Amino acid sequence: MTQQIIVGLIVALAALYAVWRWMPAGWRRAAAARLASGSQRAGLVDAQRAQQLAASLAKSSGCGSCDTCGSCSTPANSPAQGKHSTTAH
Repeated sequence: MTQQIIVGLIVALAALYAVWRWMPAGWRRAAAARLASGSQRAGLVDAQRAQQLAASLAKSSGCGSCDTCGSCSTPANSPAQGKHSTTAH
């Protein structure tokens, strides 16, 4: 019986992670803010730690949860690219 409860908890946490990971970024930011403020109201964290928690939870984990953050695209014509041209000397 204990083994089934543990497996059920692991599956539930994995499902929660998958939902959080693929949730639209706007929803994730709102949910992170609510979770952080709820933790602060419950007395689990102070105000500064709640802000850090919200910022940490709201971050996207790379490409796949697009909200035009620009993390996936490379800047066009950055100054460093202009200095490293492929001309022969």
